[in-house]
Amino acid sequence: MQIKVAKEVNKELIINVAPTGVEIALLEEKKLVELHYEKADASFAVGDLYLGKVKKLIPGLNAAFVDVGYEKDAFLHYTDLSPFARSILKFTSYAMGDKSGEYDFAKFQIEPEIIKTGKINEVLNGKPNVLVQILKEPIAAKGPRLSCEISLPGRFVVVTPFNEIVAVSKKIHSSEERKRLHKIVEAIRPKNFGVIVRTAAEGKKTAELHEDLSTLVETWKSIQKNLRNAVAPAKIMSEQDKTTSILRDLLNEDFNRIVINDKNLYTDTKAYIQKIAPNKAEIVSQYQNGLPIFDQYGITRQVKAAFGKTVNLNSGAYLIIEHTEALHVIDVNSGYKSVGNNQEENALQTNLEAGEEIARQLRLRDIGGIIVVDFIDMKLPDNRRRLQEAMEEFMRSDRAKHAVLPISKFGLMQITRQRMRPEVNINTAELCPSCNGTGKITSTLLLEDEIEKRLTYLVTHQHKNLTLLVHPIVYSHLTKGWFYTNIQSKWRRKHKINFKVLPNTNYQLTEFRFFDQQEEEIKF
Repeated sequence: MQIKVAKEVNKELIINVAPTGVEIALLEEKKLVELHYEKADASFAVGDLYLGKVKKLIPGLNAAFVDVGYEKDAFLHYTDLSPFARSILKFTSYAMGDKSGEYDFAKFQIEPEIIKTGKINEVLNGKPNVLVQILKEPIAAKGPRLSCEISLPGRFVVVTPFNEIVAVSKKIHSSEERKRLHKIVEAIRPKNFGVIVRTAAEGKKTAELHEDLSTLVETWKSIQKNLRNAVAPAKIMSEQDKTTSILRDLLNEDFNRIVINDKNLYTDTKAYIQKIAPNKAEIVSQYQNGLPIFDQYGITRQVKAAFGKTVNLNSGAYLIIEHTEALHVIDVNSGYKSVGNNQEENALQTNLEAGEEIARQLRLRDIGGIIVVDFIDMKLPDNRRRLQEAMEEFMRSDRAKHAVLPISKFGLMQITRQRMRPEVNINTAELCPSCNGTGKITSTLLLEDEIEKRLTYLVTHQHKNLTLLVHPIVYSHLTKGWFYTNIQSKWRRKHKINFKVLPNTNYQLTEFRFFDQQEEEIKF
């Protein structure tokens, strides 16, 4: 197995809208690499801005606890205060007391920066109200983590109020292009706003950059307006929904499909794409097939295969992923894999295959903190170095901040990865749907009779063009054999109706539901 060279990959975003929330799956070359879930009542998302009230100063931790409306006070460390903390406190006070709503931010007088080695009680004495941004969502028993380094991300630039700095992404390698972008942004940047130029700005014209910057400045004006007469704790501005933020951060030339099963979100997303990248608007489509969208694109199957304790690899090797309070541990096992007689070469090839899957698992499960990987022992230093270089390459597309340390003499690799949100943890083990864990079930011979009984009832009540959704195993039973011998066809002929059966992997074995021609479930 060769180390894969970074190349453009086909990216697809599949979005499943349900009453409980929105599931977002990112596929690269048809393989699931990220899975996001946004609850319908989601709050305290990364990037949200709040007016917080300082509740308690902890000099020993050099931190403060701030009330932002969560059940547990949020945590604000001195290092997250921002050098312009005094300016933020002053601005918060000004904006809250601004009666006219016409305060010109360009006239705001910036306060001197705080020192890096200062004390929290020197800055937040008096327990003031302060504008803060969610840095990390609440995780486990912890409240949100906050930052006073306010940033407003756009498609091409990120605006950072209270400073005058213009920075250009280091991922733009051309020094001429970096100078060009720096010159443009410096010319169009409003007073009291710093600007970070994102990688996506490479090659963009002044008008595109100016439009993006202007939109963010208007957002800042809305924040000023929302602070007027606000009473802490209060949400001042929500980050864009997760779908839009993913599009904003990921959309590039190799993003070739976005499929959504909800008309309203499809319309909103299409409009957003039309605004930020008109030439890519045709990649958005609305899914209207009868099967669940995640089943249609093979996502349900991949989730079931990827989220268990054991993850199998194509070669026969497998990973064991364990979670502890302090860290995550991944064990690489060769299984029945056998490439050749050379044990060292076998170990290298297995480790390279495992490394690629581990990089995917970290993104997919959003695993953060310290990860210790127990690779198969290799004796040659060159092979250990080759594995480390491969791991760094595999993780290059990971948007979370991370670091890969060299393999120790015990064959252990340590990886650190930024954790912004609670880890995605899906239980792939299923309770027996028929017995609910008791080990005893009623006869499945009765299921067919029960379905036909319901069908007969619907036909007698003038229902037509019916669709029956069942578990895939039951689907196979109802549709097996030739056209004239399978049960589905027999029911069609008997009742003289247009009737079809479809499988649904989310159903329990004995679960079935009827839908009418408007695709609405028929309740009994």
